[in-house]
This record gives sequence, structure tokens and C-alpha cells, in this order.
Amino acid sequence: MARSIHVPKIRNPFAKGPETPDEDFVDIFEEMTLSEHLEELRSRVWKTCISIGAAFFIGLLLAKPALELVKQTANVEKFDVNDATEPITDFFKIAMYIAVAIALPVIFYQLFSFIAPGLTRKEKRLVYGSLPFVVILFLMGASFAFFFAIPRAFAFLSTFMSDTFDYSPQAGSIYSFYLQVALGMGAAFELPILMFLLARLGIVSPKRMAASRRYAAVMVLIAAALITPTPDPFNMLFVAAPIYLLFEFGLIFARIGYRRHNRPETPLIDTV
Repeated sequence: MARSIHVPKIRNPFAKGPETPDEDFVDIFEEMTLSEHLEELRSRVWKTCISIGAAFFIGLLLAKPALELVKQTANVEKFDVNDATEPITDFFKIAMYIAVAIALPVIFYQLFSFIAPGLTRKEKRLVYGSLPFVVILFLMGASFAFFFAIPRAFAFLSTFMSDTFDYSPQAGSIYSFYLQVALGMGAAFELPILMFLLARLGIVSPKRMAASRRYAAVMVLIAAALITPTPDPFNMLFVAAPIYLLFEFGLIFARIGYRRHNRPETPLIDTV
């Protein structure tokens, strides 16, 4: 991996127009040694672990209320377990999940900071500028799954052919359902910011994105099938509908980003 260094440029005295921060620098890349890579990785992992460890104490306080909420949502009186140690193990698992959710902004920041040395000045500004939106959209997607999609899924599953089946799911299957849908929806909600960045960097134009609506609809259905553990069309459509709406919102953001990408730049003379 290479590390970028920002070297000042000399402005053309005959050029007109305002100067911008990106136009005043040229990016020069130099290779990083293996020891520098490992040291950078160790630093980022260590800071991430500290943030999760500190958030874990908050997770311990919120684990029991979260378990009560999950129990009510899943329409079960008590969690069915197979192992004597499963209750305490599950309690600490829930606390850890909550800790990771709380530490999510730090995790994203450390991840982006690790790859930042290989980015140009313009790319760094885009990445760090989009970081708050990445965190917010992920939390919005996970919250949508936790408070809307999953409760409706369990309401459907717990009453499906109730005169034939005894509805008593294992605790592990309930946790896996929550985790899979929440993470999947959190990732799906990143679609608008991803489309914005692709258009802002000039990789894909909004016109080309809009022309692929039919393919996008198929991909949305496939994503909904992967996110939803159940094969029923009710839950799949409940997940697919908001993802497709995110694609349409993403087209709006992509047009904004593409217009900024196509803005005329001030001509400059590079230093040798």
C-alpha cells in the first residue's frame, strides 16, 4: 500500500477564478514498509478494542431490557435453551452486540483512517465527509429492522398455521434472525451514500444508474432474499420495498454528486 503526500502547487498567474483547497496540492505516493503497515494496523485495532471494551459496560446495563424487548417481539413467554450455560452466554452476547453498536462510529472511523494513507486529498475529503452519513444510515437501517421489520416478521411467523405447529423457537435462532436482518438492513441503507460517492468520483454516471432500474429491481429482490431468513414473500417484500426506495433516493444524491464532479476546475501549473 502507498501513502499519499500532499505537495503544494504553483498557481498559474494567468488563470482566472477562485482557488479551491484540492487544486492547491498535488498528490505524490510513496510505498509504506511492512512494519509501518503492521504498526498502523495494530494501532487501529487497539483503539477499536478499547472503544468496544468501554461500551461493553453500557451493554451490560442494557442487555436485560433488550432481551425483554426481543422476547416480546418474538411472541414467546421465555427463551427455550438447550444448554445450562446458554442463558449467561446469551446475556453476554447481547451485551457485546450492544457494545459494538455503540462503538460503531469509532469502528468506522478507524477503518477509514487505516485506508486513508492510500487516498488522494480529494478522496480523503469525500471519505471523511461521508463518514457521519455512513454511520447514521447504518443505524437507521438497523433500527428499521429492529423496530419495524422484525416485529412484523415475528407477528406473521408466530401465527402461521398455529393450529398445526407449536411455535417455540430456540433462543439461538431468534438471536440469529435479529442479527442477520439488522446487519443486512444496516448495510442496505448505505446504498444512497454509495451511489453518491460513485457519481462524485465519476465512476458511474446517474444516467447509467437510472438506465439499470430493471437490473436494480432484480438485485433488490435477491438482497431481500439473503437478508430475510424466511422464504415467505410477505417478509421479503417488506424488506425489498424500502431497499428499492433507497435506490431511487440514491439516484437523487448521485445527480448532486455528479454535478459537483463535472464542475470546471481552475487550471494550475504543477511543480516538478
